[in-house]
Amino acid sequence: MKVLAINGSPRKNGNTALLLHEALAPLLEAGWDVESVQLGGKKIQGCRGCGKCAELKNGRCVFDNDILNELLQKMLAADAMILGTPCYFTDMSAELKALVDRAGYVAYVNGGLFQGKIGAAVVAAGRAGATHAYDSINHMFLMSKMLVPGSTYWNVGFGHAEGEAAKDAFALENMRHLGRAIDWLGKAVIPYMAEYPAA
Repeated sequence: MKVLAINGSPRKNGNTALLLHEALAPLLEAGWDVESVQLGGKKIQGCRGCGKCAELKNGRCVFDNDILNELLQKMLAADAMILGTPCYFTDMSAELKALVDRAGYVAYVNGGLFQGKIGAAVVAAGRAGATHAYDSINHMFLMSKMLVPGSTYWNVGFGHAEGEAAKDAFALENMRHLGRAIDWLGKAVIPYMAEYPAA
């Protein structure tokens, strides 16, 4: 089983990365193929609403001059994905928003390419607004017919300075539980992925 973690924070070693690392640790221990990708700070444009992905139906975005199609292929190859972001004005980073809009739409108009996959959102916040960012990511998962596991609380950690979320013991345990929940869910459903109701 393969899990892909995407860090939407431009801080490669910031609080978002720290929380993702905690969530991935139980999956690594359980034998999952774990891959982490740095998205924040990379070149990625927003969706232009051109509709070419719906017209061509080739599972790709027609704009191939940034990281989107490379990441989309990784998302399609994964059984589970964890999308992480810092909280910017109560929402996800611009890079992650571009990924969610474009990858989500390509998957949607090409027959539901994400259906049955496991999706989890992780948010690092300095103070407030994390729940909205968390919901924004989950909206794409739910519209894509993905499976969203719960945990002991919202998948949120608090810290402003780099590494400060390491002091949020409640968040760290939540992330570790999230990893265990993804492992449990994956073992339960992945053998039956082909039977997922398409409509």
